Amino acid sequence: MLYLIGLGLGDARDITVKGLEIVRSCSRVYLEAYTSLLTVGKEVLEEFYGRELIIAEREMVEQEADEILKDAADNDVAFLVVGDPFGATTHSDLVLRAVKAGIQYHVVHNASILNAVGCCGLQLYNFGEAVSIVFWTEGWKPESFYDKIKRNRQTGVHTLCLLDIKVKEQSVENLMRGRKIFEPPRFMSVSQAAEQLLEIIENRRDKGEELALTEETLCVGLARVGSKNQKIAVATIQQMVKTDLGDPLHSLIITGHMHPMEIEMLKLFAVDKSSFNKLITLDGSTYYS
Repeated sequence: MLYLIGLGLGDARDITVKGLEIVRSCSRVYLEAYTSLLTVGKEVLEEFYGRELIIAEREMVEQEADEILKDAADNDVAFLVVGDPFGATTHSDLVLRAVKAGIQYHVVHNASILNAVGCCGLQLYNFGEAVSIVFWTEGWKPESFYDKIKRNRQTGVHTLCLLDIKVKEQSVENLMRGRKIFEPPRFMSVSQAAEQLLEIIENRRDKGEELALTEETLCVGLARVGSKNQKIAVATIQQMVKTDLGDPLHSLIITGHMHPMEIEMLKLFAVDKSSFNKLITLDGSTYYS
């Protein structure tokens, strides 16, 4: 059996009882180490689980999945994922490979950022399509995520923005030369994401487009959701650029229409409560201009 087990969002203790029992009984246990991170390292997990963990990096999961599935038809193998196992499409691919190889699989779910963002007070059924915001480079500045935010805003729903993680990335030169030299890990902050959004807003304004959001649009920054030092900050995009939420991982929400209860909840985390003065009410719903 192949077990895909969610670890939750905080630390080693967030694994479910069912998940922990399975981990302790498996012949091999892999830890997926590139779509997200816990606030504790591999050694802490190994001590708590009482098992040695095999780090499964992107290359292994995407190109060497047969190694993970080896003997899984006759032995129990666990594949651990921060958050929920299906928070990333890569893991669906692993399931399909297992089925094709005649290997049974079982999923143990857990909390993920996709549902834990409700901690800020925005109601989960009021969210639209989630988007990913990637690190820009000098010659590559994609804006497609803005267009998805625009579509969500037009229908009045909130947008969860998942911020870029760069772990074991190679420079273009090292990649071309085949050198296994990796760049230092980088994790996008809410302030960096807001800065990129502001640049897009200015670009679209210069083109004469009708803007989907402005510098004054209300957004929510979240850091280390599920951990004991979790932080939430509600501010305009302009204010978010100057907001420091500390260590990773960060997420950003662009608000849509809001219920009065959502507004009252967001005020608990306001960087500046005067930011709520520009709220506009339409058809019983409230949104930020």
